[in-house]
Amino acid sequence: MPFARRPLSPVRRRAAQALAVSGAAALLLTGCGSSGSSSSSGSSTAASPAADAAGGGKRTVKDATGKAVEVPAEPKRIVTLTQEDLDAVLALGVKPVGITNGQGLAEPPAYLKDKVQGIPVVGNLLQPVMDKVIAAKPDLILAGDMQDEQVLKQLREITPATLVTMAPTDDWKLAFRGIGNAVNKLDQANKVIGDYDAKAAKAGAELTRNKGAAVSIVRWNPTGPSWMEKKQFAGGVALDMGLTRPAAQDKDGNAHSPALSLEKLNEIDGDWLFLSTLTDDGKAALKDVQSKPAYQELGAVKNNHAVTVDGSVWSTRGGPLAADVVIGDFAKALGGN
Repeated sequence: MPFARRPLSPVRRRAAQALAVSGAAALLLTGCGSSGSSSSSGSSTAASPAADAAGGGKRTVKDATGKAVEVPAEPKRIVTLTQEDLDAVLALGVKPVGITNGQGLAEPPAYLKDKVQGIPVVGNLLQPVMDKVIAAKPDLILAGDMQDEQVLKQLREITPATLVTMAPTDDWKLAFRGIGNAVNKLDQANKVIGDYDAKAAKAGAELTRNKGAAVSIVRWNPTGPSWMEKKQFAGGVALDMGLTRPAAQDKDGNAHSPALSLEKLNEIDGDWLFLSTLTDDGKAALKDVQSKPAYQELGAVKNNHAVTVDGSVWSTRGGPLAADVVIGDFAKALGGN
């Protein structure tokens, strides 16, 4: 299962640096024309109206690995293989024809449930069932941070318009803009980001006693807790709201720490502690530790500042709709104190 590697561990992140340097902004490079010729203009340009009317309009974009891919100028049947891809297209007003289950889930993520009713599920996160993908008849597949070349080969046999949408160290805003460009809605994607930035800043400014609080962001695994670095998805939302991180967690990057032992549990302390899990085993491990002195002595716990949040939102690579949930969670917990 791929869940343990999202977000990246520090070792995997370092191994991916070369790819990230070359591919981080690749999706923002695009060309146009039915011939599939590419350009490095950096702006999105659709094919000619005549070509669109004939149903043959094509654009060439570079995916997050730097690979040039010809895609429909106006894709109509999009399949998403991660909840980040799903979040992104929904935020752009596009309803896909096939989706995967959420991170750590056997169903679509709860925060998107009302938006995906009736859409066929074609597999689990980054684990598509090929027959189901074929049945969806996609003209564009958004493959998230898929690294399995054999799976990518199979997907490209279904449609050559298959894009890796996230390089290992891309932040969610860059990945979202790339997806926006791939579906020919880059201007709209930029507006969504602008609206998010304004909302995050406003929500942070409206906090009272907790403005600028040091927030600990932790995922509890079966083997123990891991805290998230500052540029991991939820950590980035915290920064955009003007919140800070405890000294032990004040690390750049979008990875997470190794699972901590009880002896190092002080690393997860902060003014506020936001706890999430992804599996039933993780939930059981968290429940077990909550009765132990090492947990009960944490300052955030003693001050009743420990908050349980949805791991399928807080522990993901993220998208605009998930970011809205995180802003709401922060505002609800911190706004009244």
